[in-house]
Amino acid sequence: MSGSGLQKENALPSLEIEDRLLPETTVGNVFVQNPRISTRNVNVFYGDKQALVDVTVDIAEKEVIAFIGPSGCGKSTLLRSFNRMNDTIDSCRIEGQVLLDDQNIYDPCVDVVGLRARVGMVFQKPNPFPKSIFDNVAYGPKIHGLAESRVDLEEIVESSLARAGIWDELKDRLDQPGTGLSGGQQQRLCIARAIAVNPEVILMDEPCSALDPIATAKVEQLISELRSEYTIVIVTHSMQQAARVSDRTAYFHLGKLVEVGKTKELFINPVNELTQDYITGRFG
Repeated sequence: MSGSGLQKENALPSLEIEDRLLPETTVGNVFVQNPRISTRNVNVFYGDKQALVDVTVDIAEKEVIAFIGPSGCGKSTLLRSFNRMNDTIDSCRIEGQVLLDDQNIYDPCVDVVGLRARVGMVFQKPNPFPKSIFDNVAYGPKIHGLAESRVDLEEIVESSLARAGIWDELKDRLDQPGTGLSGGQQQRLCIARAIAVNPEVILMDEPCSALDPIATAKVEQLISELRSEYTIVIVTHSMQQAARVSDRTAYFHLGKLVEVGKTKELFINPVNELTQDYITGRFG
């Protein structure tokens, strides 16, 4: 995430604002059967600024869940807690539990490198490595020992690019730099790079915010195709995008998870007044 994005998350307004409208507990279907990811009473701090307050939610296997809310509401902070990307921020401190298949990923025995192979991430701005298209995708399988030979590696690269819907566009250009692609192609290359290590979960932090409408449509179509294989968590400022791609939507406000529900129901008939105000454009 860009530095400006971190500043937005850090520069939270007082959590007392509009607290009268925040429920004692999150409204909606917070819990699911056999969750892939669970949070329990998660609080996150950047120094003395609290970014998340007592967040409890389950995310089901092979569902797409969208996190929405105003800038600085904590949605990206929660997303980054799922693969411990917040560990890279010295001032960040987390309380509570984040569980992946019932294991607390913040347990000292957890291998962070292995965790990030299981929980891949696609960032707001496409960030291909300054390497060839082939090496961008092959990098993860190489360092994780997923390929025993060059032939294995070639099969992984082809399969990953094909699943990312970009093999036909790039198959004759694999030795060219990934940084030379268009923005939309770069983002799909980054998705191919993420799935090349066989993750269980894919995190997407505003994956289309830097893309034009055509590239955005292609990424959204890709999400629809990947949903049968992966649990996908997407942070988006676009309520239209959340409505198009997600099974459930979670609304955040001032660091609190206000409401979770099936996407169509949440947009048509939100329970909390804050959710209603955000969806109808009264603030945000």
